[in-house]
Amino acid sequence: MVKDIQVLNEKETRGGFGEGILEAGRRNPNVLALTADLLGSMKLQAFIKEFPDRFVQCGIAEANMIGVAAGLTIGGKIPYTTTFANFSTGRVYDQIRQSVAYSGKNVKICASHAGLTLGEDGATHQILEDIGMMKMLPGMTVIVPCDFNQTKAATIALADHEGPAYLRFGRPKWPNFTAEDQDFQIGKAQILNEGTDITLFACGHLVWKCVEAGRILEEKGYSVELINIHTIKPLDEEAVIKSIKKTGCAVTAEEHNVLGGLGDSIAQVASRHNPIPIEYIGTNDTFGESGTPMELLKKYGLDTPQIVAAAEKAIARKKG
Repeated sequence: MVKDIQVLNEKETRGGFGEGILEAGRRNPNVLALTADLLGSMKLQAFIKEFPDRFVQCGIAEANMIGVAAGLTIGGKIPYTTTFANFSTGRVYDQIRQSVAYSGKNVKICASHAGLTLGEDGATHQILEDIGMMKMLPGMTVIVPCDFNQTKAATIALADHEGPAYLRFGRPKWPNFTAEDQDFQIGKAQILNEGTDITLFACGHLVWKCVEAGRILEEKGYSVELINIHTIKPLDEEAVIKSIKKTGCAVTAEEHNVLGGLGDSIAQVASRHNPIPIEYIGTNDTFGESGTPMELLKKYGLDTPQIVAAAEKAIARKKG
C-alpha cells in the first residue's frame, strides 16, 4: 500500500547529483564536469577535489559552456554541463538545438533549481517550461528523478547512455524514499504501488506529494496505483497503457506548466491507445513568484489536497 512507502531522510536532489557525478567519474575516466560559475550550488566540490583536471569553469557564459561541451564529445569525452535549470535551457536553447541535439552530441545537460521549489529567487529563475522545451528536441532524453537516491542513480546511469540528455532536479531538502541501491533504468517507469481505482503519474518532487495524496485516498477506500515517470522521454508507454487500462482514470502531477510537460505526454498515449478521464496537476500557463517552496506549491495548486481532489474528480468522471 502507499502508506508503506517510508521516508529514509530528507536531502537535496542536487546533492544526489553531486554524489552521482563523483561516482560516474570514478567509473569512467571520460566523464567531465563543466559549470557556469555555480560549482557550489551544483555540489561539485568533491568531484573537483578528486578530479581537478576533469573540471572546466566556464564562468557566467552558459552558451559558451554548451559549445565547449559539444566540442569535447568529439574527442570521446562525456561532459556534464551544470547550472540552474533556467540557464541550462531557456538561456541556451539555440546552442542546445544546433550544437548538441541536431548533431546528436553526447552531452549531459544537468539542471538544478528547477520549478517553483527554487523558492525565493522568484519567477526569473523558476523555469516551468523546460521539460516541454527539451522533450521536443529530436533525440533528447529527458529525466526528472524524484529524490536524492534516484538523482544519484540517474546521474551515474547517464555516463553509459549514448546521446544528448537533460537531467532535471531541484534545490530544497526533500523526502528521500527510493532505494539507495536501486537499479535505475532510463526509459523504464517505476511502479511504486499497484491499484485499481486511479493511477497517479508523477515526476520530480511531485512524486512525494502523490505518495501523501495516495495515503489519503487509501484512507477514503480507494485503490491507488502510483507510478513514478522519472523518464519523460523516452516515455514508458507500455507501463502507461497497462495502468490506464486497469484503472480507467488518472492524475498527472508535475512541477511544471501543464502545457507541454508530463501530462501532455501521458494524454497523447491515452488518446492513441485507451482514452480515459485525466486530471492535471501543474502550473497553468503562468510564471511563478518569490516565496518559500511549500507556499508556492500550495498557491499554484501543486500540493497534496489538490492531488486528492483531482483524483476524486477523475474517478467521478470515470463513473459518469
